[in-house]
Formats: sequence, C-alpha cells, structure tokens
Amino acid sequence: MNFLNKTTLKGIGLMLLGMSTVPFLDVFAKLLSEDYSVMQVTWTRFFFHACWLLPIILWQRVEWKKLPENLGLQFMRGLMLTFATLFFFAAIKSNPIPNALTLLFISPLVVAILSPGMLGERFDLFIGVGVVVGFVGVVIVLQPTGDEFKPSLLLAVVSGICYALYIIFTKKLSFKAPPVLTLFYSAFVGLLIMFPLAIASWTMPDLKGFLLGAAMGFFAAASHFMIIKAFEFASASELSPFNYFEIVGAITLSYIFFQYVPNLQAILGLFVIITSGLFVSWRVMKNNNGLTGDKEKLIEPL
Repeated sequence: MNFLNKTTLKGIGLMLLGMSTVPFLDVFAKLLSEDYSVMQVTWTRFFFHACWLLPIILWQRVEWKKLPENLGLQFMRGLMLTFATLFFFAAIKSNPIPNALTLLFISPLVVAILSPGMLGERFDLFIGVGVVVGFVGVVIVLQPTGDEFKPSLLLAVVSGICYALYIIFTKKLSFKAPPVLTLFYSAFVGLLIMFPLAIASWTMPDLKGFLLGAAMGFFAAASHFMIIKAFEFASASELSPFNYFEIVGAITLSYIFFQYVPNLQAILGLFVIITSGLFVSWRVMKNNNGLTGDKEKLIEPL
C-alpha cells in the first residue's frame, strides 16, 4: 500500500468522504421510521436513490434500456441488498445506529465462511480464528445477559448475513455494464420487491417526510458515486481498511440527532469486530491473491 502516491491518496480521500456521507442516510431513515413503516422507508430509500442516479446515467450517456447480463444473479444481488437494508432499518428503528452498524460489520466474517462453498476461495486456520474472535465481539455488543438487551438488535445480525450474501453475488457476477448502471439495477430490484409491502403499510407523506426521503436518497446516491470513483484511483486492498470509517460519522451524528453516547462495552465490541474483520479480509485477500478485488468497487454500503 503506497500512501505517498497522490493517485492513491485521492482514492482514499474519496472513500473517506463517501463513508462520511453514508451515515446521513441512516439518520434520515431512523427519523422517517418514527412516522412511517420500515417497509415504506426502505422503498423510499430505493425510489429516491434511483431518481438521483438517473441524472448521472444520462450525464454519462450510459445505455440503460437493455436488460443486464446474468439477470438471475443481478436479481439475487439486488434481493440481498434489499433485505439487508430492510433488516438494518428495522434494527435502527428502536436501537442506536452505531450498535446496529457494528453488527453489520460481521459481513466480512460471514463472507469468509461462505466463500469456500460459493466462490471456491480458501479458508484456513487463521481465518477461522479471526471469525471466532469476531463473533465474540458480536456477543459483547449484543450484551444478551444485560438489562438493556433488545431482541430487535438481532435484526442487524440478519442484515449483516444478507449483506454478506450480497457481496458474494457481487463477486460471482462478471460486470460489463458501467458501475453506476449496476447500482441503478440494484435500486430497481429494491423498488420492485418493496412496492407491495410499502403499499400495504402506506402512509401519505407530508412535506417533511418527502424532503427527508429525498435527502436520504441523495446521500445514498452521492456516497455510492464517491465510493465508485475512489476505486478508479486506488485498489480494493488499499481502500478496504477505510470502509470502517463509517462508524465515526455514525457515532457523531447519533450524538447530534439522538444524544446517543456508546458505552464501554459497545466500544470494546466494535474494536473486536473491526479488528477481526480487517484481519480476515486481509487474510482472504492474501490467500486469493486479490483476484476478486476489482469487483468490490460495485459493493454498496447500506
């Protein structure tokens, strides 16, 4: 990793900016869930995300009317992203965003477990130890024997598993379409899947709800676009450690909007999960010689 290279630094800067923007999406989703169902909030996230992506697609003159290749895998990829978003929004409805986000960070550990069977990647003793340590961190964050334990926080674990499957389907795809178009496909799948659920629990939004939804979609599209651009200047191995920078913004915004301050146990669990996730990601990348790294530029954060 060459931090002195100006091109790499530009990529890292874009990644940090993108990861600093993502938590705004989660904050607006949590605010919306106070007045609207999680299903409607999830549909709204994909609707406005698609709306904000369309101008970028037209600006880049992307051919978007043709059906994507590997339609089945594209659908499964979008389905897993939709479920990951739905369960994550359900988790943050009644739990602090940083706690739910910490549990979402189990996704690299789940990917490491599933990759040998689904991707043919190697799994060794070092990865196994890293996974076990990571799940110890999950128990620390959940605090299952504590008085403040909420079963709804387990939805963030389900979200992390769905997100891991989304990553695996992303790696299985051979992308020939422009990245921004692939992001649009994901949003479109989310719209289709969530539409009947959103209608069943629909509440007509007022002006505040409309503006919060539009802002949520804007920050989703803007952060994903910046992350895509980051991979044009730096490799996946150089950028992957900075994925966890999202937690800094999540804690800061949670304090500003919800007066949330993480306790010592939550911080300890966060440290354990991030450390194990970084180690497992590095070990997997080393074992597989970075052959799947280029496709990570199409993996969207929640």
